[in-house]
Amino acid sequence: MQPASGPFAVSHALRWGVVVGLTGLAGGLSGLGLAALLHAIQHLAYGYGFASLFHGESFLDGVEAASPLRRVAVLGVCGLLAGVGWWAVYRWCRPLVSIARAVKGNDPRMPVVATTCHALLQIVTVALGSPLGREVAPREVAAMIAGKLCSWARLTSDESKVMVACGAGAGLAAVYNVPVAGALYVLEGLLVSFGWRALVPAVVTSVIAALVARLGLGDLPQYAVPHYAATPSLMIWSALAGPLIGLAAYQFTRITGSARANAPRGNWLPFLCALNFLFIGLLATQFPILLGNGKGPAQVGFDGSIPLRLAAILLMLRVLITWTSLRAGAEGGLLTPGLCNGALLAIVLGGAWSMLLPGTPLGAFAVIGAAAFLASSMRVPLTAVTLIFEFTQPSQAFLIPVLIAVAGSVAASECVSGVVAARVRNSVVA
Repeated sequence: MQPASGPFAVSHALRWGVVVGLTGLAGGLSGLGLAALLHAIQHLAYGYGFASLFHGESFLDGVEAASPLRRVAVLGVCGLLAGVGWWAVYRWCRPLVSIARAVKGNDPRMPVVATTCHALLQIVTVALGSPLGREVAPREVAAMIAGKLCSWARLTSDESKVMVACGAGAGLAAVYNVPVAGALYVLEGLLVSFGWRALVPAVVTSVIAALVARLGLGDLPQYAVPHYAATPSLMIWSALAGPLIGLAAYQFTRITGSARANAPRGNWLPFLCALNFLFIGLLATQFPILLGNGKGPAQVGFDGSIPLRLAAILLMLRVLITWTSLRAGAEGGLLTPGLCNGALLAIVLGGAWSMLLPGTPLGAFAVIGAAAFLASSMRVPLTAVTLIFEFTQPSQAFLIPVLIAVAGSVAASECVSGVVAARVRNSVVA
């Protein structure tokens, strides 16, 4: 087919530009709306003030102030909603289409009702205390809207796939106030292309989405972190710890992937979800910091206020309840859970290092470990580094130990992945 020319080309370019602008707006509004819903449910469930939904008392403060009985009761409600909700989605809605499948498949459109219900269930359950992440919900909603806009504007299949990916990036940019990471996620994680046809809409949609979301969420970083120094000791630790963190991230990805693949979709789902979240509620009577997507443990890890022993305990429990939740059939993202695990693991490794060479704050290890873990678990190293810098806003010099750890983490993770893949191929041939 010959490319359009004259008035037809102008008309097509105009429609494309409108879709780019509306996709950014949709990403910003979905991120803002879902964040408002999440905070409102958290305040209602755990009984802390509504005076400021976005910049007042933190979720961790609210959970710790709630009674142990209330924590168990809220998680019981969470299990009931999760089990019945996802059972109903799988039974009565059209089959879900993931963002990756929409971008890579022949039809980039995503079902409206199923996607919306799937996203709302994620937000509600995370607000009530699910250990999974909330970032998938705004990505799915914005990507779904982008697909509909492309269909309305009669864009080509390739253009539609780019815009669906841009919608997902815009949702991420909005909900976490990370416009650069949102654009990089589109280019590195979804489209695997830095050509201008992907770069321009990715940047524009993520910036628009972040600016729109800031109208309600404010222009604040996700985590309050001191400016740590990039010392020679920290750089040596980064080189040694990076591969270990990469191996741990690979194992985390493997077990969570297996849990998702084997999760129930039928009549067992409500029962297993109820059992899983009651179990988490009982754990929360002793460890209220466990509840939620992991932002609480990550924050106390980043600011260095968590004891080493508690960090080790929380790491084991966080991995456990993330696996049990996915295995029971709950849904959610793994960005903040992975970030939390990386921070806690780095604190444990950094504590051991500090016995030999004391002087480095534990929070400095945590920030580096979070970036290294995310880089390997999400398989998007550039996006992971940018996320951590937009999340925590450390000094520019701190980029050096972060990059050292990320390089070691990704190298170790990819080497193990390659060895495992080779063994699988050899076993098939044999």
